[in-house]
Amino acid sequence: MTPTAAPPAAADARPIISVQDVSKRFVIHKDKSIKERIVNFRQSRDLKDDFWALRDVSLDIFPGQTVGLMGHNGSGKSTLLKAIGGIIHPTSGSVMRRGRMAALLELGAGFHPDLTGRENVFLNASILGLSKQQTEDVFDDIVDFSGIGQFIDTQVKFYSSGMYVRLAFAVAINSDPDLLLVDEVLAVGDEPFQKKCMDKIRQFQREGRTIVVVSHSVEQVADLCDRIIVLKAGEVVHDGSAESGVRALRGTFEEDRIAELPPEQVDSAGQPLPAVTIDDVVVLVDGVPHDGVIEPGSALEVVATCTVHDFGPWIAGLSIATPPGHLVYRVNSEGFDHPLPDEPGTYDLRFTMEDMSLGGGQYVVQFGAERPAGQRLDLNENAALIEFARDPHGAGDVQFTGEFRVERSAAVVEAPGSRSR
Repeated sequence: MTPTAAPPAAADARPIISVQDVSKRFVIHKDKSIKERIVNFRQSRDLKDDFWALRDVSLDIFPGQTVGLMGHNGSGKSTLLKAIGGIIHPTSGSVMRRGRMAALLELGAGFHPDLTGRENVFLNASILGLSKQQTEDVFDDIVDFSGIGQFIDTQVKFYSSGMYVRLAFAVAINSDPDLLLVDEVLAVGDEPFQKKCMDKIRQFQREGRTIVVVSHSVEQVADLCDRIIVLKAGEVVHDGSAESGVRALRGTFEEDRIAELPPEQVDSAGQPLPAVTIDDVVVLVDGVPHDGVIEPGSALEVVATCTVHDFGPWIAGLSIATPPGHLVYRVNSEGFDHPLPDEPGTYDLRFTMEDMSLGGGQYVVQFGAERPAGQRLDLNENAALIEFARDPHGAGDVQFTGEFRVERSAAVVEAPGSRSR
């Protein structure tokens, strides 16, 4: 495990969150009812199991950082976020936090279904530490951001899930928090509202506020966070930059995939027996091996040397992504309706892409092989690193050859009696 990331140079040297040796145990009862618990009272110890959602987790988060908590379902990331937010208490260890906190951890958390939206705004704001006068001062901003003004005096039990999220997020961001905790609830809102929320989060980043995010969206977290903490089975297995965090997360996915393979498909070292292996990947630019910066408009050819060890249909594909993991392009052999050889032997697979004009910067070429049903055979996540020349005029994932000019508009007609200036 990588050590806890250091604070930014210009940041407050004191952590805003300090988690020390935190463990959390839940008791899983096998009894299906209270009656069964009473009847089986003497065997109660045999009818319950301990589940450790967190085990000896320690980390410090510093002011101004945006931290992503990632991992599989059941890895402990949401439990850790709740422990940080004070929603649950750890079985052992301690969590220290300073500053005003706003948390969006569960849909409708802090809302009373029988109260109106207006009443819940004042209730939720008071939980977040705002006085009645402070809430009245920002009430119009809350309603305006949520976009549910016509329903503000309706009981929230009649709200849709999207309306819940809109109102909860609007209250949280207008409570002037030093620390914002966000769980997957933002995925419930529609696309325009999600964009509105992301714009607000980026504003908080510019203002130097601290944000902790739990999400399954790798691309969103990699784009938003400067630090990613990866959990597996309740333990921190990685703590570092966004780029290294994405690699570590995908590494845990691969470990779990191998663990689920039947015994006959795994060798004595615990590694999957190969049906197809990717031996080498070479990138050609305009017919010659890639070396240096690629100019826009070049032709790229990715040549993968693969060895088939076993019979059966398979497909090959490549993807091009930014170093943090944002997908730019993906293609596979199935899309070309081109079946691959299933006889044992070594073959060269060639993907050719004419007139490539990616935006300036570095990209990672990934190459993989799998069965048509989706079973992975082999994957090279870092097959090649390529770099495109900077766009002198624009920015983005692509660049174009264009021009810019200014002309007097022929559509402007001078009104009778008017005088040109």
